[in-house]
Amino acid sequence: MAVDLMRYDILVQDALRGVVRKVLGDMARDGLVGEHHFYITFRTHARGVRLSSRMRELYPDEMTIILQHQFWDLSVSDHAFEVGLSFKNVPEMLLIPFDAITRFSDPAAGFDLEFKLDVETAEASANDAGSPTGVATEPSARLASVDTLKPKDAEAPRDAGAAGDSATDKIVSIDAFRKKT
Repeated sequence: MAVDLMRYDILVQDALRGVVRKVLGDMARDGLVGEHHFYITFRTHARGVRLSSRMRELYPDEMTIILQHQFWDLSVSDHAFEVGLSFKNVPEMLLIPFDAITRFSDPAAGFDLEFKLDVETAEASANDAGSPTGVATEPSARLASVDTLKPKDAEAPRDAGAAGDSATDKIVSIDAFRKKT
């Protein structure tokens, strides 16, 4: 079997992260349209993630947020997005690099993506809670493949910013892009 020197898995994953970036950028500019809203799951200890130590203690590995009714100051850069959410009536500003996202879902459209990260990518760097607002991280060069979404229970607060399960009507899988032999 031929060796993939082009790293199509990385190219496809980066392109799909571009979909998330574009959707959030449009939302930051125009607001939510129709019934669209987003569930975003991310690794809390991924490089560049900025959230309070309180939230990092509650969610040491992964966290799911909902962007629907109660969020503010959404801003999107090439490498990350920043958003304000309230958790148990405590306002928080989160900075989430696109490389930290493990799942993106729009239940209104039945659209889901799941991203798998390399162990090295998922490893925590120093807590970035003290980094200045708007500082984006560089994207990771080491990514694993996008895989079929498998429903899972997400551990997250149940008020304005956090979510558990989401709809899984349409699934985007890297297998759909691969030539079957």
